[in-house]
Amino acid sequence: MAQILAPSTQWQMKLTKNTTTACPITPKMWNSLVMNPKRRVAKSTKFRVYAVKSDNGTVNRMEDLLNLDVSPYTDKIIAEYIWIGGTGIDVRSKSRTISKPVEHPSELPKWNYDGSSTGQAPGEDSEVILYPQAIFKDPFRGGKNILVICDAYTPAGEPIPTNKRYKAAQVFSNEKVANEVPWYGIEQEYTLLQTDVKWPLGWPVGGYPGPQGPYYCAAGADKSFGRDISDAHYKACLYAGINISGTNGEVMPGQWEYQVGPSVGIEAGDHIWCSRYILERITEQAGVVLSLDPKPIEDVTQTIVLRV
Repeated sequence: MAQILAPSTQWQMKLTKNTTTACPITPKMWNSLVMNPKRRVAKSTKFRVYAVKSDNGTVNRMEDLLNLDVSPYTDKIIAEYIWIGGTGIDVRSKSRTISKPVEHPSELPKWNYDGSSTGQAPGEDSEVILYPQAIFKDPFRGGKNILVICDAYTPAGEPIPTNKRYKAAQVFSNEKVANEVPWYGIEQEYTLLQTDVKWPLGWPVGGYPGPQGPYYCAAGADKSFGRDISDAHYKACLYAGINISGTNGEVMPGQWEYQVGPSVGIEAGDHIWCSRYILERITEQAGVVLSLDPKPIEDVTQTIVLRV
């Protein structure tokens, strides 16, 4: 089975022994990430990337820059505008500098993006406008930086076809619906896949795991795969202000679940989408592929059922 690393604050980037001078981080270096169990964990809510140290003692300063606190020098913050792409399940985002901290989406400017690159507009008329709708604290940049859930419109102000939030907002803003105070609880299952082979964590490459039973809500290196990702995501969601209510390992190796809610009205959708974005970012850092497909390897899933 290919070795896959879960995210942790105890990461050390290891260079080859022949390295004599400092060099930028390359994809090969990222792929050589290893856990350093002897390293002390810093007590911080931020996700950290530890410094790269070469054999001659030169230290890469990426960590310093990633964790740089700019608040003593400027009132400006970074807003990460997030929206749903053309497939209806992919999340996209882009960053923007805002002149000062904000408390409500109405304080943020609208923005635009190239819809022809996300499957949401033709090439000859590709501009799509982002309307900020919900704000969350940014667990990656920390400070007063924010994540912004947006929906998408044409320059004329019409919701584009993939903007499902627009109709949902109309329903939930109806007085009769609002008076009912509709509560929602959403379960999100996901599977962690090995990057190169797109095979679930804990599965032998090209092979099958044992029958279901030992893996559900389990503990142990031979039964639980990717717990650090689940835990990192849990804490990041709490930091962001997402109403995440729990998490657990699922019946298939490499599969996890978390719950969002109870949430009222359209807030449930905003929270689940922001939680998905955060999960995508964490798995990106960990070098693991995220799948929200309930059966990411359908033939194998059927085989497991038959073996039970």
